[in-house]
Amino acid sequence: MNSNSFLKGRGAQQNNTNKFSTYSYETRDDFLEFCRLEGESADGNKTQYIPIFPKTIVNKVTSPDVGMSYSMNMYQGCEHGCIYCYARNAHEFWGYSAGLDFERKILIKHDAPKLLEAKLKNKSWKACTIVLSGNTDCYQPAEQEFQLTRKCLQVFLKYRHPVGIITKNALILRDLDILKKLNEHGLIGVNISVTSLSEKTRRILEPRTTTIKKRLEAIRVLSEAGIPVNAMLAPIIPGINSHEILNLAKAVSENGAVSMAFTMVRLNGAIGEIFTDWIKKTLPDKADKVLHQIQECHGGNLNDSRFGIRSKGEGVIATQIHDMVSLAKHLYFKDKKFPKLNTQLHEPFKDGQMRLF
Repeated sequence: MNSNSFLKGRGAQQNNTNKFSTYSYETRDDFLEFCRLEGESADGNKTQYIPIFPKTIVNKVTSPDVGMSYSMNMYQGCEHGCIYCYARNAHEFWGYSAGLDFERKILIKHDAPKLLEAKLKNKSWKACTIVLSGNTDCYQPAEQEFQLTRKCLQVFLKYRHPVGIITKNALILRDLDILKKLNEHGLIGVNISVTSLSEKTRRILEPRTTTIKKRLEAIRVLSEAGIPVNAMLAPIIPGINSHEILNLAKAVSENGAVSMAFTMVRLNGAIGEIFTDWIKKTLPDKADKVLHQIQECHGGNLNDSRFGIRSKGEGVIATQIHDMVSLAKHLYFKDKKFPKLNTQLHEPFKDGQMRLF
């Protein structure tokens, strides 16, 4: 890997062309030479926070593979920079690149708490778990400044409405006070993503995420507080973290997770190009092997869009991974089960007032 050409602290190493745009982005050699002669940086590598004002915040999920009915995202784009993230493609709908723009141009929905409250007060709304971070992490670095996740959790508590969380950031422990109150009513379930036990692997796959040690600590602290935690071993990437399945399952179970789930990596849309460029720069000796193994799991392609298969994969390698996951569940989660959240409390609280019933 050429350290001079590698952009530290980021996952993607390029801004690929947005398929919806008539313009393309190119860093020309003459511009780079000019910057060198002037002693200037060709790329400041700064994160921008850009406010946007959508009319709604809760999205119905129609995919049968995701395991949720409704999601909401306070942020679009994610500074964590996970190279495999399926949400990268969504950034193209906003006019940005799925590559570096996804990590550096973070769209902030300041009205998220107000929009959520309006949704929960709607007379036609029937309580159903809404998952934070169906697309991008609700506890990414932007949350430290804007605290939109915390404000939304307060809304869920006010209206006694069930909420799920998906994150890989230990910042969730900041909101332990609200999470405990939600849990008193069976209104909260947390999914913590743990992709590897190796910090070296974590740093290259997910450059701006919290450490593995802190993620396991988050699982332990939440579990000790009685809050149910599901560990997401996702994605499983052949040749990178597929050999860690048993050790990962053991670690999350010992720290209190009550269930685990996994998905096979799939490099849909622009992610195939971004991941290929990244792995050839980051792990050049393993690049071809890893790419070929991913392809073997998806019928010779880096992606398979078929519902029911796209997140599981097919073939010999996928079967081996499935068998390993089954063994891990048998060994470490045999008598554990993630609880169903309470949807029965919300209706009397639609006006935001506590009632006796």
